[in-house]
Amino acid sequence: MAGAAPAESTTYARALEYVRRRSAEALSAIPPETVAAAVERLLRAPSIFVYGAGRSGIIGRAFAMRLVQIGRSAYVIGESITPIVHSGDTVVILSGAGESYSSIQTANIVRREGADLLVLTARKGSKIAHAASLLIPFQFPEEPERLVLAPLGTLFESAAHQFLDGLVAEMMRVRGETEESMRRRHAIMV
Repeated sequence: MAGAAPAESTTYARALEYVRRRSAEALSAIPPETVAAAVERLLRAPSIFVYGAGRSGIIGRAFAMRLVQIGRSAYVIGESITPIVHSGDTVVILSGAGESYSSIQTANIVRREGADLLVLTARKGSKIAHAASLLIPFQFPEEPERLVLAPLGTLFESAAHQFLDGLVAEMMRVRGETEESMRRRHAIMV
């Protein structure tokens, strides 16, 4: 309701706490060896490609930007300047439900070309999960509270964003990158 006093709405605070808690639980369930495997594949790949539809795509774009800023060749699938995926490259697909036609079609092309496929999804039994070379599943309970406080893919997107930023930090450590070295690769030098 327009003009309502902020104190009247506790939904905002409940939503923040719910997303924070459920994202933290999902992230803590990812084994350290999965994180290490993801970092190793991303660092050895000549090129990294990222794909996601909708809000997952926005999270993917943010990750691709950070990859470029730490000195990796990274592309967003679907852009007009994106080159062809080759064997040895790594493709990261973000798909909350893991059943979108575009994600499955992209995964099929990646497999045909012989590239590594890292899949982030909230459904480890999904079609896209079965195509993965490395699966990073986020698990969230099905509960009525989610429908009100974190509708649609909010939990997946929040956890995926945090996970990918954590990968960036680990790759920075391994590569000896700093915020200053990243700043020099920033699109607009700041």
